[in-house]
Amino acid sequence: MGRMALTFRRDPEPTPALCDALVALWARVSNAGGAVGFVPPVTAEDVRPSLEAYLPQIAQGRVRPLVGFDGDRPVATAFLSLNTHRLMGHWGWLYTVMVDPDLQGRGLGLGLLRAAGEFARDQGLQALRLTCRGGLGLERFYEAAGYKEVGRVPSAIRVAPGDERDDVMMWLPLT
Repeated sequence: MGRMALTFRRDPEPTPALCDALVALWARVSNAGGAVGFVPPVTAEDVRPSLEAYLPQIAQGRVRPLVGFDGDRPVATAFLSLNTHRLMGHWGWLYTVMVDPDLQGRGLGLGLLRAAGEFARDQGLQALRLTCRGGLGLERFYEAAGYKEVGRVPSAIRVAPGDERDDVMMWLPLT
């Protein structure tokens, strides 16, 4: 599959149409096995409350969405969360990193992570932190983007009874 380029928009207005598209993307990613807070099968309505939980934080400027568009269609997203703790304001969290499953394998995930790093740098942040579900090889993906594993909580994520995965903490210095 060839590479394609996305247009990344920082802080797009969370219109009902964009929210619906992101909810649909989140459900597609989850149903394809993506580790974004759900276990398949899920519907858009299962996912909607998780997106809606971001909206007040977006309105307050504490969470900053980054959306990758293929034309007018949102196909990738990540949410940059700014720390409010006075001793941790120099780094931010990256949450809900997703690329449309039909478009994976084309370098879009690495492009999304590069755009997120630039976004964070432009906010004055010196590092990014994220967590990922162990057992899926996601650590290697994030390491390819420059992240380093800095911690692991064994069996912290229960995807099903008897199927526990590690919660893996990754860190990216931006300076």
